[in-house]
Amino acid sequence: MSTLTPSSDLVSQAGRAAHDLGLAAIVGGNLFGRMALHPAVERISDPAERGEVVNAAWRRYGTVNSLGLAALTAGWAGARAEEVRGRGRLTARERTLARAKDALVGTVLVTGLATAAEGMRFARQAPGGAVPLADSSHPLPSTPAPAARLKRRLNVLGAVAIGAEAALVAVNAALSQEGLRRSPLRRSVRRWG
Repeated sequence: MSTLTPSSDLVSQAGRAAHDLGLAAIVGGNLFGRMALHPAVERISDPAERGEVVNAAWRRYGTVNSLGLAALTAGWAGARAEEVRGRGRLTARERTLARAKDALVGTVLVTGLATAAEGMRFARQAPGGAVPLADSSHPLPSTPAPAARLKRRLNVLGAVAIGAEAALVAVNAALSQEGLRRSPLRRSVRRWG
């Protein structure tokens, strides 16, 4: 009886799909938080309740972000391992883009993990995450200094994360376009060359 072994193309496609889905979840969550959630909670008049709502929302989305980071990293690692095995398959431009992608995936992973850790620390600065906030992104002058520092750090990490995520989307698009420009015949010739 023979066993079924998935083709490396199928595995690679699944990895790329996981990578793209993870990146979409991360980018979408961060954009929603900054563009929709944060402005909406400014309608909450009580500063402590504002902090409680912001922290509760990010705590819930933290699960999605964590799964997104895992999918992004696993998909990238699997596809990259296949690319390293077939070194002759990539053009010089594709190799340059792949290295840029490596750096960006690392940046997205590090900023994602750091943001999660700092976000949990920030939420623990008050019972129920009710850290008083002037708006969803800025502490009040009366916010305890450690919580205010953590919130400022979260703002910086969030900005770096969104920048790295957007750059990763751009590099992924450039890599896809490079692959489309090469005919199937030229790609197969590079495999043997």
